[in-house]
Amino acid sequence: MKRYERNMQMLSLEENEKLKEYKVCVIGCGGLGGYVIEMLGRLGIGFITAVDGDEFEASNLNRQLFANEEVLGKSKATTAKERMAIVNSLIHVNAITSRLTSENSEEILTGHDIVVDALDNIESRFVLQEACEKLKIPMVHGAIAGWYGQITTIFPGDNTLQKIYTKKDMKGVEKELGNPSFTPALVASIQVSEVVKLLIGRGELLRNKILFINTLDTDYYIAEF
Repeated sequence: MKRYERNMQMLSLEENEKLKEYKVCVIGCGGLGGYVIEMLGRLGIGFITAVDGDEFEASNLNRQLFANEEVLGKSKATTAKERMAIVNSLIHVNAITSRLTSENSEEILTGHDIVVDALDNIESRFVLQEACEKLKIPMVHGAIAGWYGQITTIFPGDNTLQKIYTKKDMKGVEKELGNPSFTPALVASIQVSEVVKLLIGRGELLRNKILFINTLDTDYYIAEF
């Protein structure tokens, strides 16, 4: 299919065809999540669940892909679904307009092949990791703050978040450093590459290690756990 012909130099025909069978759940449809959903949809991931209980506000306009002046006050998850309907009508997007909680997490995540963490608070990330652990689903974590970002892939049993964050109720430094337009796009693209490697079963994953990105000093390095 001409739509996916530019995928073919990096993915085999079989791998490309297989993408439409996978289900990926993206938790958060804002700075990171919007770019993640966009890239997954353009690749041809067949089923994407977009989860976000928030609505767009003016402060989102500087960095969130799905944010524009016409959708202010509108559900982020619903907007993601509508956006992808005009980007790639061959895929299905399930919009869930609720926040992830310990009560609904397992119901939301059940049946997915991979979960993408595009959340903006640490406490919810621990809820997500715990649910993925119970359901035996790998998750790809990403976080951003100003010039900086981080990405790691977490398999059930790895408990990687405990190695990154010493307390579940820690406050993310993005509250102090803010977030520009480019950091979310950069981190999201690496998250999506981790998703693809997981799905096709080749390439080196960021498992039991974390990629730290410092765009201010052009410093990219990997720390192992």
